[in-house]
Amino acid sequence: MSEKPKLITPRLPRGFEDRTPGDIAAIGAMIDKIRTVYERYGFDPVETPFFEYTETLGKFLPDTDRPNAGVFSLQDDDEQWMSLRYDLTAPLARYFAENFETLPKPYRSYRQGYVFRNEKPGPGRFRQFMQFDADSVGATGPEADAEMCMMMADVMDTLGLAGQYVVRVNNRKVLDGVLATAGIIGDEQKLTVLRAIDKLDKFGPEGVRLLLGAGRKDESGDFTKGAGLTDAQIEPILAYVDSGTPAPGVEKGSNAHVVATINNLAGLIGGSETGLAGVQELAAIFGLVSAAGFGGRVILDPSVVRGLEYYTGPVFEIELTFTVRNEKGQDVVFGSVGGGGRYDGLVSRFRREPVPATGISIGVSRLANALKLTGNLGATEPAGPVVVLVMDKDQTPRYQTMVSELRKAGIRAEMFLGSSKNFGKQVAYADKRNSPAVIIEGSQEREQGIVQIKDLVAGKQAAAAITDNAEWKAARPGQFEVKREELVAAVQKLLSEQ
Repeated sequence: MSEKPKLITPRLPRGFEDRTPGDIAAIGAMIDKIRTVYERYGFDPVETPFFEYTETLGKFLPDTDRPNAGVFSLQDDDEQWMSLRYDLTAPLARYFAENFETLPKPYRSYRQGYVFRNEKPGPGRFRQFMQFDADSVGATGPEADAEMCMMMADVMDTLGLAGQYVVRVNNRKVLDGVLATAGIIGDEQKLTVLRAIDKLDKFGPEGVRLLLGAGRKDESGDFTKGAGLTDAQIEPILAYVDSGTPAPGVEKGSNAHVVATINNLAGLIGGSETGLAGVQELAAIFGLVSAAGFGGRVILDPSVVRGLEYYTGPVFEIELTFTVRNEKGQDVVFGSVGGGGRYDGLVSRFRREPVPATGISIGVSRLANALKLTGNLGATEPAGPVVVLVMDKDQTPRYQTMVSELRKAGIRAEMFLGSSKNFGKQVAYADKRNSPAVIIEGSQEREQGIVQIKDLVAGKQAAAAITDNAEWKAARPGQFEVKREELVAAVQKLLSEQ
């Protein structure tokens, strides 16, 4: 007797997720709203493929036998390394450079799709997730950066999150000026300082001070080595971090707060020309933000670091300000759902001339989670098809005719194709499909020239109030009959009422 073949265990790879019809409908509704805002601002769609040549992705150059650090890679038939895209920005830079002669300058586009990270997955950390980006390539001035900030605010308002977010703005040039004044010029030390500043929300000013100095020991006893700065170097950096704290009686995000913060920053950059340029750019951005009526929604926050080695000027981050419970049961601010900034060096990897660029990226999955928590996700399980039950197998052509009539009228419909002849099991199938109604035609109905329509939505509501099984059978809640020729009109009326 031959052995039965071994069955494969169905397993979803770690860091990936399946999406149900309800998930797809909800995300689709959210993306449609974001798209509407992007297009209102004059951005057009473009789509790039999942794969790019690995060298296109920048920091993932094929310098090993298999360049899979951070990306998923393979070789094509001419031994060229290709990788699944890590983000949507590097493919845009390649697309712009490749089509430089034909594209308008600046080039304003948006892109939505999955990106892939070959990293260790964890809670809320996926290997495949969706982003929704918008970029202006070839736009030089702070006007383009201000527009990105205002567009992010409009997206949040459109999604129903008004009053529950802020768009935080900073400029990397200002920070570079402060670091230069403090005598910090080495890249490795500078990176450690930036990471310390980035921990302000988590550890507070004193925690940042420790990370700028010798280091910090956490509650578990783990030690994080610091930047090794002297007290004289630490003080201007802490003053920079504190420069955005509003004075007593001054509302955070108000014009008075913006002016005071810009003045504070101007006093911390010393003679740095880079720092001065950054201060001037921030002043220009907030002049535009204020004039357009976005004050309070777009705020100046010097603690925003974002993209430690990526951005070259203004940086921005969308932060949701409502609280949620973390895994320890503590109330914490939901935090960032997207951001962006100016990245003037990326396209120049492909072309000799400088090409300025600025853009934003919204984390679709994380934003969807936020909308779910606030009741703003905007879509439930989509309605299934109207199901025509098969009461008599030899009448299948009649049932198929009904289905065709419904479909021609634009109604989503199907004939029951399962093997069961049992009425209850066929209705149970329709329930699982989230069907709004089933169509019933047995021999008695055919003789009378009628069909029965069972409204599954109304039936569930009525059945909830009936406790006796015999009463339920007699009442047949939600069920009514119509003439066969009136089937389509009756279903259309029912669906409009539902």
